[in-house]
Amino acid sequence: MRYPVYKPYLEGNERKYLNQALDSGWISSKGDFLSNFEAQFASYLDVESATAVSNGTVALHVILQALGVKQGDEVIVPTFTYIASVNAILYVGAIPVFVDSLHGSWNLDPEDVRRKVNDKTVAIMAVHLYGNPCRMADLLDICTEFNLMLLEDAAEAFGSKYEGRFVGSFGKLSTFSFFGNKTLTTGEGGMIVSNDSASVDRVAHLKSQAVDSQKEYWHDELGFNYRMTNLCAAIGVAQLEVADLILKRKRTIFSWYKKFLHNSGVEFQLIESNAESSYWMVSILCQSEQMRSILRGELKARGIETRPAFPLANRMPYIDYPASFPVADLISRCALNLPSYPALEEGDVATISMCIRDVVD
Repeated sequence: MRYPVYKPYLEGNERKYLNQALDSGWISSKGDFLSNFEAQFASYLDVESATAVSNGTVALHVILQALGVKQGDEVIVPTFTYIASVNAILYVGAIPVFVDSLHGSWNLDPEDVRRKVNDKTVAIMAVHLYGNPCRMADLLDICTEFNLMLLEDAAEAFGSKYEGRFVGSFGKLSTFSFFGNKTLTTGEGGMIVSNDSASVDRVAHLKSQAVDSQKEYWHDELGFNYRMTNLCAAIGVAQLEVADLILKRKRTIFSWYKKFLHNSGVEFQLIESNAESSYWMVSILCQSEQMRSILRGELKARGIETRPAFPLANRMPYIDYPASFPVADLISRCALNLPSYPALEEGDVATISMCIRDVVD
């Protein structure tokens, strides 16, 4: 048997609703499934407003544009993140200011954030890596102290909570991704949420070519075509119906890995006591880069797919930011993601874990 690192859970009403959308003739950026998905997503997260977009990367871009982040502004962001977090800052001409990670949680280090704040800083982008919530209280305190905007890149963290609140409910604007390997998927897609409805309305205006609400084919500023289709939204509505089931399943899968890899030579991400992870990806830290390489090779030979942790964003060839981030560098070189999809059974996790122990113990 082969174990991919991820595959979507599509065992609900996805096909039924997709066919309904096709039958309705509303297949582009208008339709009942689209408005329902937005309303139901906001209700699930207990936020005031949500607007759907075509993917998670454009979600990050358009929130920065909507909030007026511009050339020369600085946005603090972890260097250990998927590159979309950083690219979006560059799209608007702003400057990404990179921070190191916490060893335990792998998320951005609030103390390093505080050290990097200056008079050009306008926002902090909190990335909830692999579903693990950041220390939101610390980041909110920094934003209040220095009058900064807090943004959340929750692409990987649908269903995660911090102090009882869903991630995505803390930021001035927050983004989610529905790529095929995310906890909820629409194939491609994203969502922007906020308790500030005016900011979401501003995003909705920009994502639809900034078309004037009163004058046909009149565009009052530079806008974008970042809309989600009704077809994608139909899948999203079906996914929301089984969201609790998926999240429960993923947390169970993590508990199996913890049981079978107890006292092994690997370390899991630390989930802090006031946080609850969605465990989008079950991730482990190996003792060395060499050990990770050997482990990935052995697992691949046995039909078990893994993913390496993200390389540091500040080292990308088009980014000039020569600095040292020792904790983030260690995690980036030594961590990997294990198969984490909802259809895994306890026996599957036992098999994968046994293969890991054969190498690391």
